[in-house]
Amino acid sequence: MKPVAIIGVPQDYGAGRRGVDMGPSALRVANLNASLARLGYSVEDHGNVFVDQPESIPETASSARHLPQIAQNCLRLAKMVEKAAAAGKFPLVLGGDHSIAAGTVAGITKHYQRSKQSLGIVWIDAHGDFNTPASSPSGNVHGMPLSSIIGQGPRELTHLRGRCPMVAAHNVALVGIRDIDRHEAENIRAAGIHAYTMREIDERGMRAVMQDAIRVAGHGTAGCHLSLDMDALDPVEAPGVGTPVRGGLNYREAHLAMELLHDAGHLVSMEVVEVNPVLDIANQTAALAVELVLSALGKRIL
Repeated sequence: MKPVAIIGVPQDYGAGRRGVDMGPSALRVANLNASLARLGYSVEDHGNVFVDQPESIPETASSARHLPQIAQNCLRLAKMVEKAAAAGKFPLVLGGDHSIAAGTVAGITKHYQRSKQSLGIVWIDAHGDFNTPASSPSGNVHGMPLSSIIGQGPRELTHLRGRCPMVAAHNVALVGIRDIDRHEAENIRAAGIHAYTMREIDERGMRAVMQDAIRVAGHGTAGCHLSLDMDALDPVEAPGVGTPVRGGLNYREAHLAMELLHDAGHLVSMEVVEVNPVLDIANQTAALAVELVLSALGKRIL
């Protein structure tokens, strides 16, 4: 078992609502570190990436709000993730809004690039996160990280650590989507992303969908990164998120997805994002996020 390197990113200005900057603290309060230790892992908490206070930074272009600051934070994160991976650790990143994923993936792919290897991604989310500044109706950068990772987002994010695209589109599996902007849907189809909607999960079941997703992310790669947005779950299960959408994954579907990812043996890094304690009920969403991390890292019922 690799040691787990925990890295927090207390950033919320990629989102449209405040509060997810407290997500890393909420996960730690929910006993993440001790729970991983009980599972048998050596845990190293590297603290938080430095993030400027939102009130101290100027408003930027409405098509990509706070993009320079987000790119700067993502670069700091990328360097920490790369360093942890180079030291033989499993990077576990705690968000923060989902724009931080560009930094996580930039760091882990840079590490594998040194040995001429590539990675895949399983991206579990209610949303596509595949907008660009030209297509985004809100200008919120947490809607742009996946497009950036495959080289179609703003240059400030696509070229964070030099490699563009960071991940090939055909190695990306987008699971659980149910709230997609019209132009974003066109972008996803045109890019060749393997997208699995909630309807497909309803019809085929989570097991079949995750088997496909794992195959997509693992095809010709050294492993896969898991990006878990807690709004993928139904708000009944995870009320503490900034952009809740009815009709999401239920408790057991989410755990099954994590268990199948662990069983496949391809997971090399992970992030959990969009936990918003301001909107939560007694830290319920953070506690569930910790449970899902444990399932992804090998906790079993028996």
